[in-house]
Amino acid sequence: MSFSTETKEELARITEKKVCCNLAELAALVRMDGTLQISNRAYALNVITENAPVARKVYRLAKTVLDLPVDIVVRRKLRLKKNNSYMVKIYPRGMADLQRLGILDENEEILPGIPEVLVKNRCDRRAYLRGAFLAGGSINNPEGTYHLEIITNDILHADALSELLNKFGLGAKVSTRKNWHVVYIKESEHIVEFLGLIGAHRALLEFENVRVFKDMRNQVNRLVNCETANLNKTVDASVRQVENIQIVANTIGLQALPEPLQEIAELRLQFPDASLKELGEMLQPKVGKSGVNHRMRKIDEMADKLRQG
Repeated sequence: MSFSTETKEELARITEKKVCCNLAELAALVRMDGTLQISNRAYALNVITENAPVARKVYRLAKTVLDLPVDIVVRRKLRLKKNNSYMVKIYPRGMADLQRLGILDENEEILPGIPEVLVKNRCDRRAYLRGAFLAGGSINNPEGTYHLEIITNDILHADALSELLNKFGLGAKVSTRKNWHVVYIKESEHIVEFLGLIGAHRALLEFENVRVFKDMRNQVNRLVNCETANLNKTVDASVRQVENIQIVANTIGLQALPEPLQEIAELRLQFPDASLKELGEMLQPKVGKSGVNHRMRKIDEMADKLRQG
């Protein structure tokens, strides 16, 4: 089972005591996954989902919040994954029920975006976002790249969702993917905040555990890479220094060098794997890393002149 599916199952089990929160969540579920059917002045809302816990939640909310007649039709897909599809049929008694859900206005026209009356309280906003994620959301496994998105076919609704998310400072953005509009969050900190906001606390803890482990692993890798790079630089420098010292030794002899240079040259030949700091500590009196480096540069310059001459 994917991380996204587990998160939705956790969210589907959440029950709210406030009527306003339940209404906001149901409104989001209907707006995202529902279609309005009108026949002879009779209304029906068909909410289709492939997630059984989500279908049960739509059924329960329609029953408890609006006290409406509800049916569930289960269909078995014959292609691709061959999984079940659930259609929750809600039968509003009239315009009043559709207006409560923020679907129609008093002129029987479809309301754009998210009606303010549904999300006027903080708890309502949280519930609406939970319903929107249940209906059209997904979240990547935290082992991979951090990405959470909610997909809708209505650009006005996508913009309204993005605005609602950003009221909580979650850095949401909107992009278009073919005929769909995607509201997405990429920052891991914002994804964690969103999961906590909508009540997915188990998923939040799992996400955080994986994120902390990944951060530690990445930090260790960076340290190892840094140490390896420094070691390679030290080895390369040592090889170059030994070569230059040998050129000097084979040409004019190390005894021709000033005593400080002769001393460091002999130490380098004796300890080719030592760092500059370690070579400096072997000298009497001790010399710092910069002092050793200065002497080595003098030998390098002398070797370059001997190569050219």
